Amino acid sequence: MRRIKDNALSLTFLVLFLLCLAGQALAGMLHYNEQQLVEGGEAVSFLTYVTSSSFAVDVAENWQSEYLQFLLFIMLTIWMVQRGSPESKEPGREGAESDEEQRIGPYAEADSPAWARVRGWRLRLFSNSLGLAMGTVFLLSWLAQSVAGQAAYNSERLADLRDPIGWSAYVTSPEFWDRSLQNWQSELLAVLSMVVLSIYLRQRGSPESKPVGAPHSATDVSG
Repeated sequence: MRRIKDNALSLTFLVLFLLCLAGQALAGMLHYNEQQLVEGGEAVSFLTYVTSSSFAVDVAENWQSEYLQFLLFIMLTIWMVQRGSPESKEPGREGAESDEEQRIGPYAEADSPAWARVRGWRLRLFSNSLGLAMGTVFLLSWLAQSVAGQAAYNSERLADLRDPIGWSAYVTSPEFWDRSLQNWQSELLAVLSMVVLSIYLRQRGSPESKPVGAPHSATDVSG
């Protein structure tokens, strides 16, 4: 029980993610089959749908926009600040900070990760591992979206007796960018809202909020 309590936040989000993914798969299959019947096609099974390009492109386009959001937020907050926001460093602390502030190399503590106490490529890799991980997942999701999206788009074109198009033509098409930008703008708006609203609004007990009594100008503090 102690282990569950210590990991309750990640476990809760994992369960919610799986439930939403399953719900999306079921609802997507029902919607897909409804369209198939309207157009004179045949309904497909659940397994057929979840291994189809139609399902893959819907999942991948959401994943890539989410990881793009986190990648941009992680990297931009190194160099950019927002006075009064708990999501920002204090003005004047822009940049990668000193080894002492980051507790690396000779400033590492007894319980610091092993790679924080070394020099060379291991320290550079570990120092940027979060951004690299987010960027890698974003790129892989973007690639998966483009490949699955091309397959789904060509299926529609063939059904309309039109010639299929290649990958490069698809990733420069209005169809691809309409899908991508719909998700990107909503994710960027969500980050903007979090950064700005957290200056003036509070949520008691949340580390994403400043303490209720903190002044609006207080930056880089959490409740």
